[in-house]
Amino acid sequence: MKNEGYCYRHVFESNGSCGSLADYLSKRFGHSNAEEWQLRIEQGEILLDGIRATGHEDLRPGLVVEWNRPGWEEEATPQNFEVLFVDESFLVVSKPSGLPTLPGAGFFRNTLLSLVQKEYPLARPMHRLGRATSGVVLFALNASVAGHIHREWSAIQKQYRALGSGVATELEYDIQTRIGPCAHPRLGTVAGANPAGKRARSIARRLKSDSNSTLFEIDLLTGRPHQIRIHLGSIGHPLVGDPLYGPGGVPLSMHPGLPGDGGYLLHAHRLALHHPKSGQWMRLEAELPSGLQ
Repeated sequence: MKNEGYCYRHVFESNGSCGSLADYLSKRFGHSNAEEWQLRIEQGEILLDGIRATGHEDLRPGLVVEWNRPGWEEEATPQNFEVLFVDESFLVVSKPSGLPTLPGAGFFRNTLLSLVQKEYPLARPMHRLGRATSGVVLFALNASVAGHIHREWSAIQKQYRALGSGVATELEYDIQTRIGPCAHPRLGTVAGANPAGKRARSIARRLKSDSNSTLFEIDLLTGRPHQIRIHLGSIGHPLVGDPLYGPGGVPLSMHPGLPGDGGYLLHAHRLALHHPKSGQWMRLEAELPSGLQ
């Protein structure tokens, strides 16, 4: 079944010559070309400052562009989650692999957020896991708790399990590879290992190795996009089956996949924090998938 559609909102930000509205949108949102954007304009889907666009307007910084996307059929995803803890302050759930946390990349209703808000309408996610990553996700249930968690985020402990390729020779790796834009043939850029990127840190411990893979336990000390996938790749142990990142923590040289593509095992195993009201130290744990036990 089709969803009910969605309104995407964007504030025009270019100060230079950008051509027509369709040209600008095709450059800013490369999933569609100028002809496709022009068709949407002609069908009345695009508004500028609340007025139906014609495509011939003078574009200026601060102009609000809205695309009222008609309903579409989303790709099927798992439609379940497990509640690990809930009270009046926050909710902790376990997300299955294959379910996006938030809307994006063609998903709107088939997301963890949509499923959770059917039961907990005030829930607001405090972080996100990649579509193929399973495990613990934290939601605040009111604005005060959300603000508290946001301020204390660096003190919240986040531990993952991952299956890396190759045999790790060290018991522990303190990985501080910086993360920034890297070239991708289909998306332009994605996050990857980049010396000019932002600071990032993970601690990876070897739990077990066999002839061609290593089971790692990882403490996530910063929260950059795809951090664990990039960091394990940067030390020569990219995730087994990762279609995007290879050795070095950069996109594969031949036909890299998209960020949401699955095939690897990565699990947010534990989350530990002080309760925002009582101050009690709490440790929440999501059961490991069989391939990571």
